[in-house]
Amino acid sequence: MVMDFNDSDASRIIEMAWEDRTPFEAIETTYHLSESDVIKFMRKHIKRQSFKLWRQRMAGRKTVHNALRAKAVSRGYCATQYKIKSSR
Repeated sequence: MVMDFNDSDASRIIEMAWEDRTPFEAIETTYHLSESDVIKFMRKHIKRQSFKLWRQRMAGRKTVHNALRAKAVSRGYCATQYKIKSSR
């Protein structure tokens, strides 16, 4: 598995991994990284303490896998996450 991403993609992968509502399956679909690949990627691309905090945060979280999510959760991001700026 080659983890050679440009800075923009690497930043987006890290952002998706930190997001509460983004399941690993969404990262795999977009960037072809399995859960274990995302863990390796995060270990390589963020500071050691940040990695430890991220792993603690992800442990037991039901939103990190589609199969564990409540049926009411139908999207992978917060409704206000991607605000479109109006052109004035």
